[in-house]
Amino acid sequence: MRYFVAFSYFGAAYHGWQIQPNAITVQEELEKAFSTLLKEKISLMGAGRTDAGVHAKQMYAHFNTTPISNTVDLMRRLNSFLPDDIAIQNIYEVPEDAHARFNATERTYEYLITTQKDPFSIVTTHYIKQKLDIEKMNKAAQLLLGKQDFECFSKSKTDVKTYYCTVKKAIWEQKEDKFVFTITADRFLRNMVRAIVGTLLDVGTGKITIDHIHTIIASKSRAEAGTSVPAKALYLTQVLYPKNIIKVKNV
Repeated sequence: MRYFVAFSYFGAAYHGWQIQPNAITVQEELEKAFSTLLKEKISLMGAGRTDAGVHAKQMYAHFNTTPISNTVDLMRRLNSFLPDDIAIQNIYEVPEDAHARFNATERTYEYLITTQKDPFSIVTTHYIKQKLDIEKMNKAAQLLLGKQDFECFSKSKTDVKTYYCTVKKAIWEQKEDKFVFTITADRFLRNMVRAIVGTLLDVGTGKITIDHIHTIIASKSRAEAGTSVPAKALYLTQVLYPKNIIKVKNV
């Protein structure tokens, strides 16, 4: 039978989601826990790949196994077995052809910035010394909406068939010295959000103009876009699926 697992993690200690040689990853920790408790080899397919150091407030993966008699008890045992920086929120049966990655309809990320130096949030936010013009950053962010080729914001040597993504939302919000950038799209390229944030910060600090975003996108060159911001302040916050796959409310 096929199951979906909903979980979250603080990514500081991990080299991203996907299993890699000689590196600790979230997928490896979860597969080890599931395989140990279910007493069989369990392989997980995640909703996507997060880079090293990136966090997930909501993430999904699917796996196949024999029928689970009590998913609530399994979830409790998994949370006792897993490290403190990974938590399971739900486990439930899905259709046999449900796919955590390919059936996801949209994903949302948030990036957290502070303009006030704070030793208590240094590992969870990105500190910017310069004054930011949020109005200009929001005008520039609107130029990202719709279906476009975002190769300029993609990590080089990425194995993808297309660089086209449909961005549905891109907005900055400010509360005192905190700036939060929220972006929603049907899919994301590797390093895409961090490169976009770095480019929009260039607009906010006056390094480039709002209209220069058009030039950067048209260039399809990563060298034309801004510097990628640190992973520590990036959070995957929501993954959505059709109702026939997830009948419960998203975490």
